[in-house]
Amino acid sequence: MDIDPVSVSRLQFAFTASFHIIFPAFTIGLAAWLATLEGLSLVTGRTLYRRLFDFWLKVFAVAFGLGVVSGLVMAFQFGTNWGELSTRAGPIQGPLLAYESFTAFLLEATFFGVLLFGRGRVPRWAYFLSTLMVALGTTFSAFWIMANNSWMQVPVGYDLVDGIFTPRDWAEILLDPVLWVRFPHMLLGAYLTTAFCVAATGAWYLLRDRHLGEARVMLGMGLGIAAVLIPAQILFGHLNGEYTAEHQLGKFTTIEGRWQTEQPARLILFAWPDIAEERNRFEIALPALGSFVDQGNFTAKEPGIVTVPADDRPPFLIPFYGFRIMVGLGLVMLALSWVGLWLTLRGRFRGPTPGPRWFLRATFLAWPSGFIAVLTGWLTAEVGRQPWVIYGVMRTAEAVTPSLSSGAALASLTAYFLVYALIFSAGTLYLYRLLREGPLEDGPESEGGPSSRARPAALGDLNPGRPLAVGGPIPAAKRRAIRKATAPNPGPRNLTTDPASTEA
Repeated sequence: MDIDPVSVSRLQFAFTASFHIIFPAFTIGLAAWLATLEGLSLVTGRTLYRRLFDFWLKVFAVAFGLGVVSGLVMAFQFGTNWGELSTRAGPIQGPLLAYESFTAFLLEATFFGVLLFGRGRVPRWAYFLSTLMVALGTTFSAFWIMANNSWMQVPVGYDLVDGIFTPRDWAEILLDPVLWVRFPHMLLGAYLTTAFCVAATGAWYLLRDRHLGEARVMLGMGLGIAAVLIPAQILFGHLNGEYTAEHQLGKFTTIEGRWQTEQPARLILFAWPDIAEERNRFEIALPALGSFVDQGNFTAKEPGIVTVPADDRPPFLIPFYGFRIMVGLGLVMLALSWVGLWLTLRGRFRGPTPGPRWFLRATFLAWPSGFIAVLTGWLTAEVGRQPWVIYGVMRTAEAVTPSLSSGAALASLTAYFLVYALIFSAGTLYLYRLLREGPLEDGPESEGGPSSRARPAALGDLNPGRPLAVGGPIPAAKRRAIRKATAPNPGPRNLTTDPASTEA
């Protein structure tokens, strides 16, 4: 079978990028969440926030490590699979990616070490400052990645000299309006992903009647953050649609799902497209709303897919359905967060009972909604950019390494798949164990009450040299070693009072 190395390279990059993006989306929000918890602990003095911080720090550490591993692989691919892109666009992409690595390792790695091993060894204000620096580092990393990607989506501020993209104006590249609507959109997506993971974890503990005090804080803060941020995310999502309509007609018409130009244009909510016949076999559409959403009036003329040359059209199904999944999950998260806010204001999460179990189950089941929304949104943006790697200037088929063979691309794809399956299965299992065990339950402000179980993470507390240790049953040999190490010291034997010496 003759396999195109371009297609295999695209599949390989899509596979690794899809794995990678879920971890930064989680850790960017988690870093901000940790800074919030440490700040609240510092201001209020409540140990409940400290217990939550210690718990989520372990989760952050594992997710951060998995994100670094998956990101390094993507950097290698620029050299192995996309050598022509690196050669021609390197003068612009190289500095942007270098700044990302610089800020990541300078801020994130340095101060992350303080978070793991500096508790009790540095002043409280320095520890809190470290949490802020880690959050700032993850945000900087996201900015440089989005700067690079936004330049590939809408290239500006460059000159093409002998086929090489050279920077003409860095200010134009970094102040591109497209970047400044895409970067907040990605940042808000990361915050919402984490907010729903935190809220779902709280709902899970409430359903299991465990960690009640910590669970109520996680549920309330997670849903509260989501209730505030989702309207802002909808605004930036609309602004992203405006730049797409202005600069990327192929992606815009594919997302809209209109094959023919219409005036006024319908808003197609769902459809079953027939690509060969260039029409929708089945669709649910609202009249004139497409013109209103895109142009702000009910009579505007909107282009159809047929206005884009066939060679310049992206693959249809992934952007079309990916966009609808992303928007649908955003609306689900909006409804859950606002219902949760309404229930909180009515006092439904106070008192001895955990709260409405139907709502807790719905919130728990919604834990992956942020991940899926980020992933489908990213696929919509990237697949919708095709067949261009640098939109309108360089096609994807021109970017692949000239000497790359299909066999080499398939071999590396297989190797990546096996390594990812091994590493990420182990990492995901460890994350599940951390979340299952939950935060420490003892302390002056434990609010679990009689229903709370015995402290589950005692091993990590007894062994501060292992800050990522998961709690659980302590082996008998380990218990004997701990008992021996912590037994009272009897002191030197007094020869004058020791019965044995007297007898002698």
